[in-house]
Amino acid sequence: MLSPVSRQAAPALDQPRSKCSLRFFATCPRGLEPVLADELSRFGAQEVRAAEAGIGFVGDWRVCYRANLESCSASRVLWRLGEWDYKQEQDIYRRVAALSWRDLFDSHRTIRVNVSAIGSPLRSLDFITLRIKDAVCDRFRADTGLRPSVDTTEPDVRIHAFLEAGRFTIYLDTSGEALFKRGWRQTQGEAPLRENLAAGILALAGWRPGLPLLDPMCGSGTFLAEAALMALRIPPGASRSFGFEKLRSFDARLWESVRARALGQRAPVHALPIFGADLYGEQLKLARTNLAALGLQDVVSLKQANILELPAPAQAGIIVTNPPYGVRVGDQEELGKLYPKLGDALKAKYAGWSAWIFTGDLRLPKLIGLKPARRIPLYNGALECRLYGFELVAGSMRH
Repeated sequence: MLSPVSRQAAPALDQPRSKCSLRFFATCPRGLEPVLADELSRFGAQEVRAAEAGIGFVGDWRVCYRANLESCSASRVLWRLGEWDYKQEQDIYRRVAALSWRDLFDSHRTIRVNVSAIGSPLRSLDFITLRIKDAVCDRFRADTGLRPSVDTTEPDVRIHAFLEAGRFTIYLDTSGEALFKRGWRQTQGEAPLRENLAAGILALAGWRPGLPLLDPMCGSGTFLAEAALMALRIPPGASRSFGFEKLRSFDARLWESVRARALGQRAPVHALPIFGADLYGEQLKLARTNLAALGLQDVVSLKQANILELPAPAQAGIIVTNPPYGVRVGDQEELGKLYPKLGDALKAKYAGWSAWIFTGDLRLPKLIGLKPARRIPLYNGALECRLYGFELVAGSMRH
């Protein structure tokens, strides 16, 4: 769900004062706002302001292109067209129809409208979605005699609206497909972790390239792939296209410059101190397939092993893992038996390491028998989760 940029007085239409003052809102999984804010600042964003599940910022198209190509944690980068008061559906229709849509994209482009709301008094978001679509198409027909077609599956242009109690905001999506779709994943295991959430967790855990990393329950290898991309300085979006390429404002020369600069910083592919293991060979096969799609099959070391028996691959490093967390009673009982054994194994085999465990099972700290140094609330979609950080030292850590 989109969240509003921090409240500020808005003009009738968010026309940029200059090429450097476009307003954007980058969305992300809830809990990753600090990670995304740091990334956007590095890309040159100005007026960086955190909101729930995203960051509002000001920048030029170079910043927008870099955010789409290079951000590890963003879900989408939305260009804000305007923000207005409303009382009823017709107010929204009128404001949207007043925008000069033909200046934003061609009539032959297909469109999709997405609407989300918090506290809106309007009864039907489906009806509002239809009215916004009508407003865009009616304005196109009035200006050009033509109108764009709707494609809800693979649209050229995505229009987003966010409604609050008395204000609404219209955005154009510069990303296209969500940015966690890196374009490389061939297969996924059960309940896969989204790539941008995995990358954000690595950042929150304090992992940096060169530091040994182990995921002892790696599944389809999302943590491993994201870490390898970071370590080799491969942009997350290097293998995909973006929504901004379909807009009239698209600057092909600028985009090529941004892309060439980012790709020119890639490190040669080489073996890294990144290690993955899983109890199940089927899961390791998924991880190998996904890493091979990136050309990184020789970068990461994979091993079939039980986490309770797996020796530390280095003297010190960081464990980052997303163990299974059951919904059914039988699963919960099995996990309840696993957690104490996991705590014992970590203490016995990984002294000098830190362990970061991402889970939706909030029983974990109590059952694992280790005292977390950090507890970070995060969301995997709508599911509330926690990232628990443990400093592993020899001797007793029981609490």
